[in-house]
Amino acid sequence: MAQIISPLAGKPAPRSSLVDIPRLVSAYYTNIPDPAEAAQRVAFGTSGHRGNAFDSSFNERHVLAITQAICDYRASKGIDGPLFIGIDTHALSEPALRSALEVLAANGVDTMLAMNDEYTPTPAISHAIITHNRERTSRLADGIVVTPSHNPPDNGGFKYNPTNGGPAAEDLTKGVQDAANAYLEKDLAGVRRMPYAKALAAPTTHRRDYLGWYVADLGNAIDMAAIRDSKIHLGVDPLGGAGVHYWSRIAEQYRLDLTVVSDVVDPTFGFMTMDWDGKIRMDPSSPYAMARLVDLKNQFDVAFACDTDHDRHGIVTKSAGLMQPNAYLAVAIDYLFRNRPDWGRNAAIGKTVVSSRMIDLVAQRLQRQMIEVPVGFKWFAAGLADGSLGFGGEESAGAAFLRRDGTSWTTDKDGLTLALLAAEITAKTGSDPGALYEKMTQELGKPVSDRVEAPADAQQKKRLSALSPEAITTKEIAGEPITEVTAKAPGNGAAIGGIRVSSKSGWFAARPSGTEEIYKIYAESFDGEAHLKRLLDEAQALVDKAIAG
Repeated sequence: MAQIISPLAGKPAPRSSLVDIPRLVSAYYTNIPDPAEAAQRVAFGTSGHRGNAFDSSFNERHVLAITQAICDYRASKGIDGPLFIGIDTHALSEPALRSALEVLAANGVDTMLAMNDEYTPTPAISHAIITHNRERTSRLADGIVVTPSHNPPDNGGFKYNPTNGGPAAEDLTKGVQDAANAYLEKDLAGVRRMPYAKALAAPTTHRRDYLGWYVADLGNAIDMAAIRDSKIHLGVDPLGGAGVHYWSRIAEQYRLDLTVVSDVVDPTFGFMTMDWDGKIRMDPSSPYAMARLVDLKNQFDVAFACDTDHDRHGIVTKSAGLMQPNAYLAVAIDYLFRNRPDWGRNAAIGKTVVSSRMIDLVAQRLQRQMIEVPVGFKWFAAGLADGSLGFGGEESAGAAFLRRDGTSWTTDKDGLTLALLAAEITAKTGSDPGALYEKMTQELGKPVSDRVEAPADAQQKKRLSALSPEAITTKEIAGEPITEVTAKAPGNGAAIGGIRVSSKSGWFAARPSGTEEIYKIYAESFDGEAHLKRLLDEAQALVDKAIAG
């Protein structure tokens, strides 16, 4: 079944849709999660624990328990360097930071808060960890980012970045998750905590100028001089997120012709246009959430936006409007590997199994190794840390790449550098990324893609997650012989939590949702819209049959 688009999609948020912030914050402190209820336990997904205070899935007890579990993990691994912590602009982020600091200070953890209580993008935390740990073998740093990413305003989120600076691997998050749930089950017995005022004044609580350090270092990742000298006119919409004050500093420090179209910070996010389902969601890859900036596209040579914690990017061009994430990733990869002479010849390209085949074709043309991994940026962290990956990107508009000298920049997604890269590309080539992608499709073929969702209960989702290639018995899909069926990522052999089926002209992948009673089908065709529709229809029928039980 295709997504049903709400009549509110792309329109300004009505007042009736705005969350009651005082009620939300009150629920954070007063609702007591029941660890016997699965939906109210700590659950780390691809990027930390997320939830809603009203539903008792993101409350103070969750944060206290997770933070103590992180402190226990640090102690068990001998991690005794500073812990860098930052928040985005969601309403629950500030209360969660206060709760976390009470535990960190009580555990004697040297904690680095932002100077002037500034909001802090995810990539600024990753950058701080990488910078501190470079050439160190002791007193290593790690970090916490308090953010639910682009999720709606009533959500809260909490994620841990270990000493490699990237999202934590599954074995680590499972350990933290289990330990946190054990604390919930014991009514927080064993959680060390002190009053917030005392924690703020503790000798282990310090301040870090994340904004200043990150912005000052940008020229080592992006050719800022080329952007400045080209005099191209840039536009950015921070979508009320954590980078809201970073952009004006970037423009000032590097003397860029950059207009911040809005610097409003409002925890209701009432300035947003509604997403496809009639909810407020700060997703820079959604044409509905990005309607405001798309309407301004002709005012700028290139424009961009980032989500609330600024780890995702959206690129808006005069030639193409809002680019699909896969299209921009292909252009970015092609440009970077041609214009970073100090990157080693062995630096590979990382992509997820549900990203465009266009990236495969670009990698072949560049004669670069391509490494396909399951969904989740954690799979790229090690390669971006040691330089074996020049670029890692995923279909949901998250990516990161190396410094210009081939060393690590961030190991988590970085929306700011991906946005500024669009400006560098435009400045250096004379064409915006949309025009470059159009030229690329003339040379390599023009894919069309879509994603649909279908109902699936818990048992069906479990069967899909464990589906083996042998369960797919048909030999043909959408009129073509099947060339590959896989349940593991080719790049590292890890399970993809579903299945991918390929043919000469297209492919589909099916994965269960981690939070809803649905599964998702991603599909792409190099043979037009009619072939794509047939591919999606047959994929759904095939998957439904395979998971019927």
